Amino acid sequence: MAETPRLNALPQPPVDVHFVLLDDSLILDWAGPAEALRIANQCLAARGLPAAFTLHFTGPLTQTRSSVGARIAGIEPLPELRHATRTQWVVLVGQPGDHIELDSEPARILLHWLRGLRLAEGRVELVCICAGAVIAAHAGLLAGHKATTHHHHLDELRQSAPGCEVLANRVFVLDAPVFSSAGVTTGIDLTLHRIAARLGPALAAEVAQTMVVALRRGPQDPELSPFLNHRNHLHPVVHRVQDAVSQAPQDDWSVPRMAELGHTSPRHLARLFEEHAGVTPLTYLQRIRLAVAQAALRSGHNVTQAAQMSGFGSDTQLRRAWHRHGQPGAPGDTRATGH
Repeated sequence: MAETPRLNALPQPPVDVHFVLLDDSLILDWAGPAEALRIANQCLAARGLPAAFTLHFTGPLTQTRSSVGARIAGIEPLPELRHATRTQWVVLVGQPGDHIELDSEPARILLHWLRGLRLAEGRVELVCICAGAVIAAHAGLLAGHKATTHHHHLDELRQSAPGCEVLANRVFVLDAPVFSSAGVTTGIDLTLHRIAARLGPALAAEVAQTMVVALRRGPQDPELSPFLNHRNHLHPVVHRVQDAVSQAPQDDWSVPRMAELGHTSPRHLARLFEEHAGVTPLTYLQRIRLAVAQAALRSGHNVTQAAQMSGFGSDTQLRRAWHRHGQPGAPGDTRATGH
């Protein structure tokens, strides 16, 4: 677990995200993830921070017909990425039907372009949503990688990419620089995960809240971070307090201060947290601080430094919270082993 990035110190230029569209591209495969990225930029703008993602809609045609019949005009040409100076995400999406047809002239142009890509983590990365993985397979981009796709296309993917380890029954699979999801709404899940990896889980949770979607995980993924847990509700006061605590867990928080932020009384805030988040305000605060402390320890900081960075007043308070919340071993063990 890497240290959670601070939103007021983004060191990296924006990611260029290229949604590659053929005729009949499933509109929810790309529109849902695109909206998640747009909202992430909107959340950053509200904090006075620059956009983290630049969206492009590219393809071999200047306009396409979407899966629902709407025509999409102003499609940009397939970009030249060999000399990219910042991170590029190439997003491939599915099409209706149980088999992907790639014998048209636009599809052949796309496959030729894809075969020229040089994938590298942090430079040119591939995001496959639904049967977009099948298109990537035909271009030879999945050899030696793990990937998933919509269950209707699993056999097709295996046949198209014999060198790929195809994983079934997964929401999404991460095998950088290749990222794949099972289809349709799972593209949003994968995008939220990618937003969290780049901008931190608190901002990803805010995006999910804005979109009114539940943050999900694949069956092999680790337990949801406390930044994402207890957020599957719609109460604005609780979300407002959770946002503030997540963004500055090291501050001197108390239930009265949280209640003041939520424009309510401490007793009423406690009832709201119990009803909508399933935990008390102070329990939520401690779990967030523990997550920050764990990130600090795994980044090489000692116990004293981790306690200061996460808002615990001392090593002793961190250790007490550690055991109270059932964490294995001791904080020092985490730093020593990296677990």
